[in-house]
Amino acid sequence: MDEFAFRRSVRYGTILVDIESRRPVDVLPDRTSDTLAAWLHDHPGVEVVCRDRASAYACAVKEAAPQAIEVADRRHLLHSLSLAVEKTCHEHRPCLQKYVERAQRAGPRMPAQEALPPTLIVGRVVRRHEEIDRMVDVGYPLSEIARCLGLDRKTVRRYRDTGFDALLASARDRRNIPLDRFKPYLQAEFAAGNTVATELYKQIRERGFRGG
Repeated sequence: MDEFAFRRSVRYGTILVDIESRRPVDVLPDRTSDTLAAWLHDHPGVEVVCRDRASAYACAVKEAAPQAIEVADRRHLLHSLSLAVEKTCHEHRPCLQKYVERAQRAGPRMPAQEALPPTLIVGRVVRRHEEIDRMVDVGYPLSEIARCLGLDRKTVRRYRDTGFDALLASARDRRNIPLDRFKPYLQAEFAAGNTVATELYKQIRERGFRGG
């Protein structure tokens, strides 16, 4: 069921369509609750009603066909969704524009990333940079970002203030030669979820590591 205009802004009616056959069932002279309720009383057995959110139609269905399943009209849902998205984008236009301008200034980043081996440390740097960059763009303060990501504020500040290429270079240069023979163990522990540096350090010290 839906309304239509005999004469726009002057007179409206209601059209009833069989959903399965897609053929009109009846045309009512207005869009009032009483008229629709009377039609439903005269045609008992309605099982499903597809309607918009008009209060007149809702009242009529509840009164005259309370057993019917009410289904939201897909067209009106999509229309309402598009309006909500448009309104949200309009309200956050300065933030969206700032993000676009920042991305344009930063330029392409993939070549620098692809030049590095896909180690866990590099992956962590990339992931943290994306998360922190996104939250900074939205406007979160450093303390809130640190709390959400479980990081120290100094770490968040370094990711915010350091260029992406510099962060990747730092990940590449973190090499401790005496640590090499412990790397398979550390990689396995890290992949299993043990990412606490002090705990990992304690474990490899027990296994013979004497470096810093």
